[in-house]
Amino acid sequence: MKELLLHEIIRSHKMIYLEVFALLGLVWMFWQLYRAKQFTQFKRNLNEKTKLSVIEHINEELESERTELTPNNENHIEATLFYWTQYPVRILQYALNREILQVEKLKRDGQWRYCQHLIHVQQHLLNPTIPIDSKES
Repeated sequence: MKELLLHEIIRSHKMIYLEVFALLGLVWMFWQLYRAKQFTQFKRNLNEKTKLSVIEHINEELESERTELTPNNENHIEATLFYWTQYPVRILQYALNREILQVEKLKRDGQWRYCQHLIHVQQHLLNPTIPIDSKES
């Protein structure tokens, strides 16, 4: 009788450990889902708000730098806009290099980690002629 009772106690402790482990796994998965949603919101913000600032800046820059050598006609402006706004990482790269977005503000707002992740994931889409400063990474 005592042996059976001891066996049941040991089995119930194993079940408790299993339940705690399963609960921790669920909490971890929900945390990952929360972080993924934050990253998606960051990318959406880049594509909606920052993209408009980048477009405005490109238009102003190209129109103000018109010369006979670089006429910056509508086709050139359209191609430049397409290139820089095609991917979120290029929008970010342009915004950081032209100081539309400030690194300190991104760090203060807790979004710098998302910038680093986006740069890492989409690094093959970056413009190689304009490096992102390594001291900021």
